[in-house]
Amino acid sequence: MIYRRKMYKVAPSILDDFNEHFNKTLLPPQLNYGARLVGRWMTRENDGVIDIFAIWEYDSYEEYEIIENKVKSDEEHVKRVQNWFQKMGGREKLKEVFFNIEQDFIETTVPLDKTIMSQM
Repeated sequence: MIYRRKMYKVAPSILDDFNEHFNKTLLPPQLNYGARLVGRWMTRENDGVIDIFAIWEYDSYEEYEIIENKVKSDEEHVKRVQNWFQKMGGREKLKEVFFNIEQDFIETTVPLDKTIMSQM
């Protein structure tokens, strides 16, 4: 198993729109193509910034690549994302409220049966 950690630093002004966009637009195709969301969390505002991060589980990095390729090749999904960008004023405008976006891949250091994830 590998886990993808996707992290965003956003302005509070985009929070509600972004959370709705994630739940209505970004999440469904990921789940449809086989990604497994462990969870998605956010911090309280600190100096005008909210950190949001999601943890996704995959059987392997190769599985992640296959799923991502399917999501990016889904023309209807791509149109929905582009429509959201336009609704929000375009990519350049969104750079004013999305301060940073990163992702990395992490591996567990504890056997899964010792975690709450074993109950899933």
